[in-house]
Order: sequence, then C-alpha cells, then structure tokens
Amino acid sequence: MYQNKRSEIGSLQKEIYKYYPLSKSDFEQLKQYYRILLTYTSNALEGNSLTETETKIVIEDGITVGGKPLRDHFEAVGHSKAYDLLFELSHKKIITEENIKAFHKFFYYHIDPDQAGEYRNVKVFISGAKFVPPGPEKVPELMKDFVAKIPLLEKEKHAVEYAALLHKELVEIHPFIDGNGRTARLLMNLALLQHGYPVTIIPPILRNDYISAIKATQDEPKDNTPFINFISCMVYESQKDYLRLLESSE
Repeated sequence: MYQNKRSEIGSLQKEIYKYYPLSKSDFEQLKQYYRILLTYTSNALEGNSLTETETKIVIEDGITVGGKPLRDHFEAVGHSKAYDLLFELSHKKIITEENIKAFHKFFYYHIDPDQAGEYRNVKVFISGAKFVPPGPEKVPELMKDFVAKIPLLEKEKHAVEYAALLHKELVEIHPFIDGNGRTARLLMNLALLQHGYPVTIIPPILRNDYISAIKATQDEPKDNTPFINFISCMVYESQKDYLRLLESSE
C-alpha cells in the first residue's frame, strides 16, 4: 500500500531549492539525463522493447537497433521531441488544450501523421479493464470541459495531487487513438515542472501497481486516493534521485 508522501515531498523540495539556480552546464546535463530516462520508462510501461541504453543510442546517435521493431524506434524519437516541448511549456503559467494535442502530435507523428495530435473518431477498448472510455463523439466536449477546470484544480489542490489528477482525467477521457498514457505522463510532468518539481519517473517494474492505481479511479466505487498516493511516492523517489545528482555535481 502506497502512502501519501506530501510532507516528505515538501521537505525534499526545500533541499532541492538550495541548489538553485542551476548552472547552464548542470541544467543541460540533467535535462539530457531525464530525456533518456523518461523516454525509456514511459515507453517501456507501454511495452516498448528498447532498453535504456538502446533508447539513448536511438535518440543521441540516430542509430537503428537491430532486431527491434521500427515502431519502437519511432516511439523513442517522438517522445524525445515531445520532451523538448515539455521543457518549453514548463516556463509558462497555463496549460491549454493545444498543449495537450501538441504533446501527442510530437510523440505520434512518426507512427501515424494523420492521427498525431487529433482526437480519435472511433470507439476504443482497454485490454484487461472493465472501464470503457467515452465514445468519440463525446471527446471534444469532454476535453474542453477538462481543460476549463484545470485552473481551479491547480488552485484547490496540492501541486502533486493536481498533477496526478490531470493524468487521471486525461487517461479517463482517452482522447487519442493511441499514446494516451504517454501523453498523460507528459502532462503530469508539465504540471510538476511548472510548480518547481523535477521530472517524475514511473519505473517499468512498478507497472502493475501503476495500472492497479489507475483502475481504482475508474472502477466502482471510484477512488482517486490510491493513484494520488502512488504518484506522490513516484515524485518523492524522483526527488531523491534528483537530489543525488545535484549533490554529485558539487
């Protein structure tokens, strides 16, 4: 059972702030470190077969890894481009519907340019889940309603809970034909970065716990608490890793 780490997160964040502002060199090195790590882990959660080292080779060297599906390479390259957008948007104060569509467009363009950044026009079913996402005719209005309530969520909730709920809401609407999980994790990290937190990683080894926490938000009786607690633990662990890197650069 995952416990909410809100108080521990606050304490660690104070330690992290002691190292700010970062030098340009440290910032670029950390940005590249998390580019590879977030791309690898987020893709691996969805079944991508590239290892972390192979992901690094594909992104940094542009080399195709033999014996691996071409789609896996496209996912790595696309996620890396979406990651650049993540940092570009992190300096802004708001999150728009176009931002969310742009995340998907960057990630999905090499896989299917016609569907990239476009809402689905077909029904979708999630394997192994009781939950059935809303029909395609409902998606545009649901997305507008979702984005409209983002400022209120941000105002009322702790930043980590706010970020978790953005992830949860997007996955529930499931607006795209594919790539919803990765788009949701990018959106969650955008909210966290905008509030000063480091990039948060969900290790593939915790995939079952992650999926179970998401299901708890979708299956009756719906409960957001397990998912919020899970994400708070991921933020906490990511903070510890980030602090370790900051300490090693001294």
